[in-house]
Amino acid sequence: MQANPTIDPKTLILPENASLFTRLSLSLKLLKLVKGDEGNPVYGQTLNACLDYNVYASLIQKLHRSEDGRRLLSQRPSLQSKDLDLDALGRLPEGTLGHEFARYFRDNKISPFATTLELKNDLDYISKRYRETHDLLHLVTGYGTDVIGEIELQAYVLGNLGIRTAMLIVLLGTFQQIKDRQSGVVHSEYVKRIWAAYRRGRASPLFLDFWFENHWESPVTKVSARLCAPAKLMN
Repeated sequence: MQANPTIDPKTLILPENASLFTRLSLSLKLLKLVKGDEGNPVYGQTLNACLDYNVYASLIQKLHRSEDGRRLLSQRPSLQSKDLDLDALGRLPEGTLGHEFARYFRDNKISPFATTLELKNDLDYISKRYRETHDLLHLVTGYGTDVIGEIELQAYVLGNLGIRTAMLIVLLGTFQQIKDRQSGVVHSEYVKRIWAAYRRGRASPLFLDFWFENHWESPVTKVSARLCAPAKLMN
């Protein structure tokens, strides 16, 4: 992706001891740039530095408390495009996580997450792993890939992990929904859905230490039941 000519690259540097206003301002610029270039290591890492470094540090501490979490940090499995065989996953039985994951990319005409980020520490890995799981979360939570479904998923992530970037996306998405009114969903219903997604994330076990790689042959319904609180209980 070519650099946005309207944004000076020098303005994408986070100063030391930056104020909250500076962090938010830079985050807004980065969110515009990262759309369509989600694997860009510079954008992703700077966005983390703006809002979520301490959040990821806290998540790493939580991962160290479980056997699966410690193994994840030690072995650093990858769900990047180059590490996935979508053809093989697509041959698994219908309804399995692997089959539905492959079909998800085919139906949406998109490719799995990819980045050139060099992993220097656990924080780099966890921020990468979080972004790699985005499409899998659509499958297991059941939230759609339309505008409101994406905001619901971000609300779920905010509730589950406390990622501040997710909160910013929810706020921006909500403002846009109020401004445009293009979704066909009335405001009261919209607020109800977003709040339910947040509460569901809060009520669900941490998904970041889950080894999706070991469950390609499991039914999506089984993985969803293990990872997600029932959606109907949040309504």
